[in-house]
Amino acid sequence: MARAKPQPFTIGIVAQKGRLEYEAVLFAASLRHTSPDFAGRLIVAEPQPGPLWPRDPRIAAPARGALEDLGAEIVPFEARHFGTAYPQGNKIEALAVLPAGVPFAFFDTDTLVTGDLARVPFPWDRPSASMRREGTWPVIEPYGPGYGEIWRSLYDRFGLDYEGTLDLTQPDEYWQRYLYFNAGWFFGADPAAFGDRFLHYARAIRDDPPETLACQPLDPWLDQVALPLVVHSFGGGRPGPDLAGLDGDVTCHWRVLSLLYARESDLAVQVLEEVCAPNRIKKVLREHEPFRRLVYQGRGRKARALFDRADLPRREQAIRNRLKAEGLWLR
Repeated sequence: MARAKPQPFTIGIVAQKGRLEYEAVLFAASLRHTSPDFAGRLIVAEPQPGPLWPRDPRIAAPARGALEDLGAEIVPFEARHFGTAYPQGNKIEALAVLPAGVPFAFFDTDTLVTGDLARVPFPWDRPSASMRREGTWPVIEPYGPGYGEIWRSLYDRFGLDYEGTLDLTQPDEYWQRYLYFNAGWFFGADPAAFGDRFLHYARAIRDDPPETLACQPLDPWLDQVALPLVVHSFGGGRPGPDLAGLDGDVTCHWRVLSLLYARESDLAVQVLEEVCAPNRIKKVLREHEPFRRLVYQGRGRKARALFDRADLPRREQAIRNRLKAEGLWLR
């Protein structure tokens, strides 16, 4: 029996002038390279100048041309709630420009597509998000509320079931027991509905947080505090094994180019260097110092030789420190 074609969907990313425009070119180039059957739209949401972005954030002409040549659609949006005060809020507001009613997958721009994204069996009616995260939030203070009390207060605030989100294989008051994502990727059935709720929850937490959050930092964690609530509210949860390719052999959320070379797979490095090689891509990316020095001048390979991927330091800070000591930390 012939394999059914996957349902078309929209891919959304956010880009603006500076580092993100170069990352967006790499994302788009890697998508076209590894996912030739992707039949949906790649939308690059672009914040516009305005009160919350007083410095013009629009993508510069060379990167704009490269993105358009790669089939990306650059769609403007106006930041009404976050802007420079909380740039991570771009991903929340950008959902409004994705086509309503069409399933979507949103990715941070610092993502490399290393496999066929078109073949990932997204369960659109059960949204989820990246589990490649650390226990960054909440920050538990002596004599303050614990994980359970903090998370329960948020679910109660929005009338959501708290107990159903717990991973009961993890011990009480251990951070992995509680639903917590990295916002590097997430997906859902309708970006309009998802975005409206994401915005509502994030603004409510920022502007009128529960008492349990009185001493909790929300910058830069606000999006990752609200995201589990949104996912759960639409009947979603932790990603199942069918999504293992995300943060696996299909996508790589590399975050910092030096870290990609230091710790990511041979496949990720191979795809990176292959998609950076064509002249039309090279002439854009070489203008950004990390790409110029690490990819085109070969320093990334030197960074990679410093580490054994089978025996990496347990803490990322140790990797960073070694790279900095060798003059190979660029972002």
